[in-house]
Amino acid sequence: MSVDQFLQYLISGITQGSIYALVALGFTIIYAVTRVINFAQGEFVMLGGMLSFLLISSFGIPLIPSLILAVLFTAIIGAIIYLLAIRTAKKASVVSLIIITIGVSIFIRGFTREFLGVDSVRPPFFTGDESLTIFGALIRPQALWIIGTTIVVTIILHLFLSRTMMGNALKASAISTRAAAMVGIDSRVMALTAFVIAAVIGSIGGAVMAPLVLTSYNVGVMLGLKGFVSASIGGFKSPIISVIGGITIGVIESLAVGINWGPFTSSYKDAIAIVALLIILLIRSGRLALEERAD
Repeated sequence: MSVDQFLQYLISGITQGSIYALVALGFTIIYAVTRVINFAQGEFVMLGGMLSFLLISSFGIPLIPSLILAVLFTAIIGAIIYLLAIRTAKKASVVSLIIITIGVSIFIRGFTREFLGVDSVRPPFFTGDESLTIFGALIRPQALWIIGTTIVVTIILHLFLSRTMMGNALKASAISTRAAAMVGIDSRVMALTAFVIAAVIGSIGGAVMAPLVLTSYNVGVMLGLKGFVSASIGGFKSPIISVIGGITIGVIESLAVGINWGPFTSSYKDAIAIVALLIILLIRSGRLALEERAD
């Protein structure tokens, strides 16, 4: 593999990993506040892309307003999911809540398939599709939008959590809902806020990625899995580590395809995330076993 090829695969991996990172941020923010792993997070990404395409192609709405509306509609859907599916099952076990989110994911996917069709669609590029050359590697402007959006969203989320009253309330609720309630923080409001933030982040990722990699009713399945793996690298505790995990998964996938030897081919690209998940589970289970022996 030449230096130019390495840079090409590296840029491609960072671009794809940035999408995984945005999905992982949604997993992390919801789990931190509610201890629920939201397997409908991938569908938020799908909705961001599909709704932006629908608003542009069917209603003739300009690009920027369509993006804003797509994010807004997805945020409303995220709030509805919490209010109707999660909050109403407040006494359910964590496993039951996870199963509920899987059911919600299947419902959203089926609904989208029924009303928006099964074909892959591509919203217009934000700033054209003529490739740029960076150190011999070609990169489309939309890839820069994806990478830049991930950086901006990560910074804004960090500032929100560390510099605002709502962000501090979310962190307090994540640490202990009981202690947060003692100082007047409503855990239900915080959980609703977490779902809305996760939906916003996911839909932004879907809207910005769709022009480059296409989107369809079922893209959320694999994106959700890879976002889950990315978030699990940091134990669903650190947004920054989740972002790093997502980019790492994307780069490993891309470089593995570039090697194109033995099992490292594009046909097995998606298996890399599953292997990474198995390794993480083995490491975590080993640590738990050691802790139990120590006790």
